[in-house]
Amino acid sequence: MTRTSTSKKPAHTPAAPAASTFTVADYLLTRLKQLNVTDVFQIPGDYVKHFTQALEYFDGVNTIGAINELDASYAADAYARTRGLAAVSLQFGVSTYSALNAIAGAWVERSPIVVISATPGADMRDITDMYDVLFHHSTGDLDSDRKIFEYVTVKAITLSTNVGAAEQIDELLTDAITHRRPVYIACYKEVWGQPCPRPSRTPLKPRVVHSPVLALQNAVDQAWTQITAAKNPLIFAGVEILRFGLSDLLQKIIDASGFLYTTTTLGKTVLDEKGDKFIGTYSDAASIESVRAIVQASDCVLTLGAIITDDYLAFIESKYSDMVLADTDGVRAGYFKYGDVTMQDFMEALLVKFKKNKSYPIKAKAPSQPKYPEPWTANSDPVYDAKPQVITYNRFFQHTMKFLQDRNLLKDIVMTYGVSSSMYVATNAYGLSQGSFVSSAAWQCIGFETGAACGAQLGSGKRAWTVAGDGGFMMVCQSLSTLARNKLNAVIFVMSNQVYAIEQVYVDMSSFLPGPKHTFDAFDILPKWDYLALAKAFGAEGMRVETVDELKAALPRIAGIKNKPVLVEVVIPQKDLPGQMYRLGSE
Repeated sequence: MTRTSTSKKPAHTPAAPAASTFTVADYLLTRLKQLNVTDVFQIPGDYVKHFTQALEYFDGVNTIGAINELDASYAADAYARTRGLAAVSLQFGVSTYSALNAIAGAWVERSPIVVISATPGADMRDITDMYDVLFHHSTGDLDSDRKIFEYVTVKAITLSTNVGAAEQIDELLTDAITHRRPVYIACYKEVWGQPCPRPSRTPLKPRVVHSPVLALQNAVDQAWTQITAAKNPLIFAGVEILRFGLSDLLQKIIDASGFLYTTTTLGKTVLDEKGDKFIGTYSDAASIESVRAIVQASDCVLTLGAIITDDYLAFIESKYSDMVLADTDGVRAGYFKYGDVTMQDFMEALLVKFKKNKSYPIKAKAPSQPKYPEPWTANSDPVYDAKPQVITYNRFFQHTMKFLQDRNLLKDIVMTYGVSSSMYVATNAYGLSQGSFVSSAAWQCIGFETGAACGAQLGSGKRAWTVAGDGGFMMVCQSLSTLARNKLNAVIFVMSNQVYAIEQVYVDMSSFLPGPKHTFDAFDILPKWDYLALAKAFGAEGMRVETVDELKAALPRIAGIKNKPVLVEVVIPQKDLPGQMYRLGSE
């Protein structure tokens, strides 16, 4: 990753106040720094000024000023996914409400963000009571922010005093890192600047909950019955493995069992995609044929840490009784449920079983990974077979993935995707590094990918490699300015077809047929943008590629850019329908 360090405050920043009091804001920032949060994303505001001023001068935690709330919160989400915890500071009401969509996505996909805000203070509340004054940014209910965020956080609190603030902050942060989900904290505006004792030097740790011994034994015994009876067992791994730091344990289970494994789209890259056990990512009909065949043939699916969405509806309906499932809600073996058994305890006990049983590891070997130009050629839109220079979704990935592999760059990048045709096509990729595929595959938010680029790069220390639909990019294009401001050399590829293609697939796929009689619905047509002019306005490097040769020529140039983001308009046909999306739409 290339960026200008922000660990030192800019030269124009005024000197910090001398010998200032250690405050509630300082306490939270100290605890965040201990948990390796070295960047806080921020939208300023008057109510939250005492926190933002403390952040301005706090040593070791950088302020990442964002352009809007979705920009800040998507970035915080990706930072949490790559670093383990994130924080975003927002203004009361108008700012927190705008961020709600992003925080909801973090809740669904288990990304621990500390949402920091402030409310009108004690003096303002007295004025409201006396004169019935409606303060700015308020709905009239000064506690409405907290009430709303209770739906998408583990805990939401408002501190009206500094008394007990340290203890409440510790409990809140412990909740975030224990459950790997967002939390919300606001203070009356004056409280952030009030005195607070310093925390201990020992970082907070997640709470450890152990399973009841007999329940764990019952769950493992029932699961073992199904596993040992299976002729074609398979491990199906999900994102909770990565969130809770269980990737090494998963690898041990794979090694001890010898089972082949696949992942969900959201869980792609829970492990490095190497070795002879990874069959490829299972994304239902978007998967390559060999992956679909192995999953369909499995008679025991050991499902670990997977968030099962409606992308897997056909799978869950056909495999429900054949599943052994362990996630953060407990364990299920067939039709037997054990809600108080933890995923980690279950996996550790299962590992012991595999190691003691001489029948394991089995000698199963995954099919050979598709060799270039597969799997892209087989999935590319056949309408363009006679036009080899036309860039399609699959041809884009065919050439960019080859470039990254040939240059040994896969280990140096982190990919970000919102929901789009590109996300489903990208699931066919092999060879990615652990934790390098960040997507909104469960919440399925259009636009997430561009906002996430900043946080993914800062959190991982790797270069963000983002592929966005033009509709998604238009939603949060200002994120490009945040990248430029921080001199982050993230790459944003915009698949430019001037339509919401993924939406049209599910509305009416006949619109993709050739000829003027088959047109897209008006609500799926996008305006034409001048991306090169936009890149220049935001301080990014701009490129436009219309042919395969232009794309191949641009990739080395992109690789060499070090100190600014790159916006690449990739011109594709409006009606390009990749095979992955055709199969999904046909379902």
